[in-house]
Amino acid sequence: MKIAVMGAGGIGGWLAARLWSAGANVHVLARGAHLKAIRSHGLRLTSPGGDVRARVHATDDAEEIGRCDVVLLCVKTYDTELAGAVLPRLCHEGTIVASLQNGIDNADKLARFVGRSRLVGGLAVIASTVAEPGVIRHGGGPAQVIFGDLRGASVGRAEQLVAALKVPGVDARHSDAIEVALWDKFAFLCALAGTTATTHLPLGEIRACAASWALFGELVSEVYAIARAMRIRVAADAEAHRLAFAEGLEPHIRASLYHDLVAGRRIELDALHGTVLRLGAEHGVPTPASATVHAILRPHAELARTRHPADHSQVLELAQRAVR
Repeated sequence: MKIAVMGAGGIGGWLAARLWSAGANVHVLARGAHLKAIRSHGLRLTSPGGDVRARVHATDDAEEIGRCDVVLLCVKTYDTELAGAVLPRLCHEGTIVASLQNGIDNADKLARFVGRSRLVGGLAVIASTVAEPGVIRHGGGPAQVIFGDLRGASVGRAEQLVAALKVPGVDARHSDAIEVALWDKFAFLCALAGTTATTHLPLGEIRACAASWALFGELVSEVYAIARAMRIRVAADAEAHRLAFAEGLEPHIRASLYHDLVAGRRIELDALHGTVLRLGAEHGVPTPASATVHAILRPHAELARTRHPADHSQVLELAQRAVR
């Protein structure tokens, strides 16, 4: 299969490097200094699971890649609509499109551009980030991508995608309950991002402090309370499973939101805690812990937006081409 990875950040870059090293026909959409470094020196992945220097084809022009069998959308959530405007240039009639972004509602946004039938639900459990232009650093822990068919989409495409991506180095799995899996990740990520970004400390230090670990649990519980109010069939003991999962992770892990925060980049606050506040208000679920995290991080989100008024998007130039 011909595969396009849209957004070569922590998740997209990890996937592109692993797929390339397994011999896959993979192409990367990137931009700026990151693209220049990939073109000059290849895409470098450092990981406890093995380092890779991938001489992957990278471009900022979707037309140069052309129609693909699979498009993996890995851009930041604030760029979803901009990326969606580019997607038709990468799709033929049978193309499978999967979002591996953070957040909980990306598929609904993408459906407006390529139709729901093409879409597959996806999530990535990979602790990786851009260490410098052209370099992806994987911190260890689980490295999985999980896919499942969405309600209203074509049946069977998720299994096709898993088969295509199940190559050495990529732990691709199928889920019959992808909606629940997305909420499980959302609950964990809101807690990890909320605690590591506000304290500027890694997960191990959060676990070691009773007050911070309690906050982690409260953030998890608020997300699941919303999910149940929305009639999502999360497990009765979902909270305990998320906390047990977090307890088993390496102590140095931090959320990507933390890394973006300290680097002065835009942060995905609206897609995480902002969404929790919005959905909580819509469904009558109190979210005081999420509101506190949101209030602490909001000034950083606004400052980053101000600092990068015109150069804030991984796919801005691509989207501008698409709508011209």
